[in-house]
Amino acid sequence: MTATQGRPAAGDETGGGTAAGAGEPRERPEAGDTPSAPHPATAAPDRHALSDAPARTDTVAGVVRQWRAVRPDLDTGPMEIIGRVNRCAALLQQAEDAPLRRAGLSRPEFDLLGALRRTGHELTPGDLARETFSSGAAVTKRVKQLTERGLVERRGDTRDRRVAHLRLTDAGRELVDGILPEQLAYESAVLSALDGGRQDELADLLGELLSRLEGRMRTLRP
Repeated sequence: MTATQGRPAAGDETGGGTAAGAGEPRERPEAGDTPSAPHPATAAPDRHALSDAPARTDTVAGVVRQWRAVRPDLDTGPMEIIGRVNRCAALLQQAEDAPLRRAGLSRPEFDLLGALRRTGHELTPGDLARETFSSGAAVTKRVKQLTERGLVERRGDTRDRRVAHLRLTDAGRELVDGILPEQLAYESAVLSALDGGRQDELADLLGELLSRLEGRMRTLRP
């Protein structure tokens, strides 16, 4: 549509333009007349009704259908996305934790070990809190447990005794390196239902959403 389309021509107060009946005054509806319904071609589309995709059968789809039945006035679109992200995360974590349970590790403990392994250098407890999205108290507790197991060792700061520097022991590094391939193999098997192109598309969409959410959270912090 050009910038002038839809505007009345100069001197044409009726706004008829080049449409049929141009130049003739438009008839005004008489009192009591009911305005005609919008033409189907110009009516707002219903994204649910027009979807060519087959009906979804996952658990979130059932929840959404129930909400539509009792509250048809609400847009359940956000629920279809957020609900599925949360459900997928819960199911994936349950299965992914199996290798960790065999190694006697919790997910937060493995995340801490993984942070020390992937960064490749010593980290302070504060660094680990940021890397693992955890509180300082939670990190302190996990470090204590992992140190007692011989997986992490700490070194005091020569200038400030209150600061500790943490790194993996040889046993800790071997444990992480042994678990990670098994976990990645499981994740590949889970995602094999999607071909490579769709996996890339999903990764891009989730990455865009995550970047926006992380940016919003940073602006909301005091």
